[in-house]
Amino acid sequence: MRILCVIPARYASTRLPGKPLKDIAGRPMICRVYERASKAKTLSGVIVATDDERIKVAVERNGGKAIMTRPDHPTGTDRLAEVAEKYDDIDIIINVQGDEPLIEPTLIDELGEALAGGDALSMATVMTEITDEDEQKNPNNVKVITDKNGCALYFSRSLIPFPRVPGKAKVYKHIGIYAYRRDFLLRFAGLAPTPGEQAESLEQLRALENGFKIKVIETKAKFVGVDTEEDLRKVNEIYKNMQGE
Repeated sequence: MRILCVIPARYASTRLPGKPLKDIAGRPMICRVYERASKAKTLSGVIVATDDERIKVAVERNGGKAIMTRPDHPTGTDRLAEVAEKYDDIDIIINVQGDEPLIEPTLIDELGEALAGGDALSMATVMTEITDEDEQKNPNNVKVITDKNGCALYFSRSLIPFPRVPGKAKVYKHIGIYAYRRDFLLRFAGLAPTPGEQAESLEQLRALENGFKIKVIETKAKFVGVDTEEDLRKVNEIYKNMQGE
């Protein structure tokens, strides 16, 4: 199985303009994500997919690989599919977000292995338990419930499952890192948006509503995605501590 990690990166960001180029411990954030992803052992390659020449230049200047993609893609999946079309020798594509500079390389390996070992699976993603009640109710935290085989039943911005009988089920937060079989990704990008997807504004529901299975891997890894200046300060502090170890 040949596995390619693709990191989509757009310059525009409502809350943090120019986010991919923000400095983290002396290097642009997109380069830090690239560095972390490159430590995964199962990958055939890592590439940044961007719509901005400045990001491409920054990645290449720091020794990475980047390609330009169309600027008019409505979703990240569409940008990913454009890349997949160019790499017909790849079996699995793993999508790591460009604002996850603390991504765990071993998690990337686990995602790739989940698809490589299951012919019936087309797609895999990640979840982590959340116990804080405010975080559970926060609609910015997407929740997921799975069946006994670890495949997603539903994703929602609402609290699921509803604790009608408290303590009977854990609450899991969905982490937006995905692995796709290449042929499925190309098919998925061509499917029309579905009612649940549009209601929740969650693309992954399109797969479930069309009858596809999504394997969900549980992790205890901590994620600090960068959406605000406060997030950026927090990640810089973490990197400072890591470098001091």
